[in-house]
Amino acid sequence: MLNKPFEHFQIGESWISRGRTVTESDIVNFAGVSGDFFPLHTDSEYAKNTIFKQRIAHGLLVLSIGTGLLEMAPGTVAAFYGIEKLRFIKPVFIGDTIHLKLTVTDLKDKGNGTGVVTFQQEIIKQTGEIAVIAEYKFLMNKKERE
Repeated sequence: MLNKPFEHFQIGESWISRGRTVTESDIVNFAGVSGDFFPLHTDSEYAKNTIFKQRIAHGLLVLSIGTGLLEMAPGTVAAFYGIEKLRFIKPVFIGDTIHLKLTVTDLKDKGNGTGVVTFQQEIIKQTGEIAVIAEYKFLMNKKERE
């Protein structure tokens, strides 16, 4: 989806990514990298006594995996511009397969050879449930730079 210049995006267009299964190794590695060893993610005995009844993936891990599902082309993406309205709606468990849905909701020409594309992002589980929702913004290069 992020493989074309700014002026080729249209409000309302959507894109769906391939799937990716979340593994125990993902959770353990993310805990190690982030330093977030909260027991809901890393302690199965603790997690059994929560509303989830099992360990869940870190919300930021799920968000990061979603980012990895984006198709980005060097030269078209100038920079990641930000996240707004981020919500973690449903838990993602070990073994869940998630995919990403992006829908263009806004286009702002920056007038400097770039423009900001705003997407409604949904990270969706194999059950069809939305796990994460956010507004993503990317600074995209134009085909012809000013």
